[in-house]
Amino acid sequence: MIDIKAVILAGGYGTRIKHLISDIPKPMFRVADRPFIEWIIFHIRQQGINKGIISTGYLGEVIEEYFNKCKISGININCCQEKTRLGTAGGFIHAVKQSNLHPEAWLVMNGDSLVANNFEKLVSYLDDQEVGCVILGISVDDTSRYGSLVCDNSNNLLHFSEKEHGQGCINGGIYIFRHRILEYFPSKYPLSFEYDVFPTLLQQNIKIKVCEVQSPFLDIGTPETLTQAEKFIKENFTNLIKPC
Repeated sequence: MIDIKAVILAGGYGTRIKHLISDIPKPMFRVADRPFIEWIIFHIRQQGINKGIISTGYLGEVIEEYFNKCKISGININCCQEKTRLGTAGGFIHAVKQSNLHPEAWLVMNGDSLVANNFEKLVSYLDDQEVGCVILGISVDDTSRYGSLVCDNSNNLLHFSEKEHGQGCINGGIYIFRHRILEYFPSKYPLSFEYDVFPTLLQQNIKIKVCEVQSPFLDIGTPETLTQAEKFIKENFTNLIKPC
């Protein structure tokens, strides 16, 4: 596999579930005896990635303290805290700049969601040197909560669609960016992937592929989905456990 480093975005406030986890950042919510974000790291490690950066914000010191104590074998984890709200893409760029790393590509994941799918197909799109970015798309029966990705017959991203009822492909919040295309990102903060980065890349004719999969998916951003997390992890990820 090509040289890929990972950035996990964990800087949000978790507004919709803050009343349930008021003293910790959302990715630190314990599921199956571990913080949710630790399951994400186990998943990344299983894909052969040995370096991850957690982009933190709200209560970022809680995340950093935990991973300073809990070293996970097979993968090196560092934290990078934003001091002001930079947006999802802004947090990613900040983490990249602070890392001083220059891998061939970056894997970007949200710290509050997981897809039970390996990254082999996702990464394979980079065999085409013209592809600058790949988005993991999830096929779902109802896109009304998320909005959907609109592609052509060759899986090239055309644009994002507003939230509508019905079957479609949603943004799974997992991206791979070639390092060399980061220079095309807008230079502003806060910076959003959906509203700023992807439209800008498309305007500059950067080829963005959508890798559509049918896989179990969960984000823990609402009280309803938070209650589903324990079952989801036990059904899909407990085989990844290795001690700290």
